[in-house]
Amino acid sequence: MAKGKKRKVAPGDVASNRLASHKYEFLDKLEAGLVLQGTEVKALREGGAQLKDGFAIIREGEVWLHNVHIPPYGPAARDNHDPERPRKLLLNRREIDRIAGRTIERGLTLVPTRIYFKDSRAKVEIALAKGKDHFDKRESIKKRDQARDVQRELRNVGR
Repeated sequence: MAKGKKRKVAPGDVASNRLASHKYEFLDKLEAGLVLQGTEVKALREGGAQLKDGFAIIREGEVWLHNVHIPPYGPAARDNHDPERPRKLLLNRREIDRIAGRTIERGLTLVPTRIYFKDSRAKVEIALAKGKDHFDKRESIKKRDQARDVQRELRNVGR
């Protein structure tokens, strides 16, 4: 990959957290709506959001998204939003209760994996995740390298 070029996210995605799959093992994924201000929606459509350090917490029966950076919208100079403000996630009560029990009981965390638009509504995919140990990270890297070597050999056999 050339220096200075950004990697593209999946089609339809505004932002994705690819580093999260290296740090965490995903157990369950949920789709949640985002409560946004007008300038945040416009800024998301322009792109540039970052999920790298983002996490979600359950506070007083509501799910909140923290440390997700949505850049300010240029044309709305003085009426802009705070780029890293906590944002409320919209989930059913049943889903909130289920993930609240699992996060408390097993010490799991909620990690945002991607932000995207679905029928003009901003959605965030959050994953119930367990942190990987250093050994687990080395195992996943080893498996990825082995799969890459197998694909390379299969490609070379046909030549």
